[in-house]
Amino acid sequence: MRKRAAVLCGAAVVVAGTVTALPADASTTHPTATVQTAKLSWKSCATTNYPTLQCSSVKVPLDHANPHGKQISLALSRVPHTAKTYQGPLLVNPGGPGGSGLTLAGFVASSLPKAVASQYDVIGFDPRGVGKSTPALDCKPGYFNPVRPDSVPSTQALEKANLTRVKAFAAACGKKYASVLPYIDTISAVRDMDSIRAALGAKKINYFGYSYGTYLGAVYAKLYPERVRRLVLDSIVDPTGVWYDDNLGQDYAFNDRQQALMAWIAKYNSTYKLGTDPAKIEAKWYAMRKALAKKPAGGKVGASELEDTFIPGGYYNGYWPYLAEAFAAYVNDKNADPLVETYENFAAIDASGDNGYSVYTSVQCRDASWPRDWNQWRKDNWAAYDKAPFMVWNNAWYNAPCAFWPTQSKEPVNIANGKLPPVLLFQATNDAATPYEGGATVHQMLAGSSFVVEQGGGNHGITLSGNACLDKYLATYLTNGKVPRSGGEVDAVCQKTPDPEPLTTAKAATSTAHGSTLHGLLGFRG
Repeated sequence: MRKRAAVLCGAAVVVAGTVTALPADASTTHPTATVQTAKLSWKSCATTNYPTLQCSSVKVPLDHANPHGKQISLALSRVPHTAKTYQGPLLVNPGGPGGSGLTLAGFVASSLPKAVASQYDVIGFDPRGVGKSTPALDCKPGYFNPVRPDSVPSTQALEKANLTRVKAFAAACGKKYASVLPYIDTISAVRDMDSIRAALGAKKINYFGYSYGTYLGAVYAKLYPERVRRLVLDSIVDPTGVWYDDNLGQDYAFNDRQQALMAWIAKYNSTYKLGTDPAKIEAKWYAMRKALAKKPAGGKVGASELEDTFIPGGYYNGYWPYLAEAFAAYVNDKNADPLVETYENFAAIDASGDNGYSVYTSVQCRDASWPRDWNQWRKDNWAAYDKAPFMVWNNAWYNAPCAFWPTQSKEPVNIANGKLPPVLLFQATNDAATPYEGGATVHQMLAGSSFVVEQGGGNHGITLSGNACLDKYLATYLTNGKVPRSGGEVDAVCQKTPDPEPLTTAKAATSTAHGSTLHGLLGFRG
């Protein structure tokens, strides 16, 4: 998602102290890391929600093949363990690529049961190029400033305008970061993770990743299987589609989620007064889009920005009531103010978003081959648009800099692995950002993994988001390493959490609080 959508409520508070003890199977000091460990100095960077959060940084080579060459800095965060039983560091990543993980450490530590979190040093990090790591990329500040050209290239002029934008972005990245871009990729980030492990003095790591973070974790496990103690992957990238095919696959799934939103609005006609027929409500949405293409709301929300505003609803249904209210106000009351406010909350890009998108493109364009012939993009995306119009062209332009990227592409990593301890996988059946097939594929590729499915769920990032059934499996695994086993294609099934209710209902204000905090932290589209 291009911006971490607005956090609707604060997160819980974590309590921590300082006790140290190592079980026999936990991390111990790595003999080659003693010097680096001494240099890791942790200082308080507490926030109201995360009062025990600490921060540090570590130097790593820009080019790991040249360890004594140019160094860059990675920003780290930590919530230290407090229990006598210490299970080592738990590295967490929110996805993207381009998502900052510093605050996620506080969220994970406060969201897990205290008895579980207290046994780990929960470690967040900003991957290379991201956030407080240096250098932090920002290829073209203000690239998403409104109003952008209509994403659907229904005329040659619109296609040319959009192509001019993406070519300019790719060129700006190449000019500004010529010496850096060849090293902004998943494998380099994985080697950074191993440098973090060494700096922590850990022989092995535990890892918990969402979204693109699942690919990051799987690649780490492929390169360093002997250094993986426990591995949790939530909302799983299909590693066989990295990255062009995966993005086309998203388009169909997001169209389904947009239609699920239309059906939800129809269910609450007494509130939104947009009708009881989902197809007719969807037609009203496209009529709104057409009107905004001609006259952007508040001079900010044109057709492309409307798509930006509603795409977060495909990631997390806790945003549906806000989207529905803005939609209804525009259609029924000719009032565009709520739509502009919702755009600003969920979709407007700030400097952090510019940074995240710069890293997103840099990693995805470098990680794998993309078609360099625009005719291929045109053919594939119009074919998808005919069946699933909601996000196709918005997503195409979001990724289109890769058609003109200034660095050569690497080959994707085959993450197939038979050398790991039990791995725990979580996947919702109707996830749009990382469709279900990705989770099923990774389950087959990681021998001995356990696959937990949220039946009927459509959210992206499902653990620590309000589903007690899923969280119980997570807590058990992090406590003792045990995973469910069924002998079938799926090892355990949890029912989805209930859909939200309109904001007018009494319990709606708190029903999505924790989930919205998580989804405010998850990274960009991958």
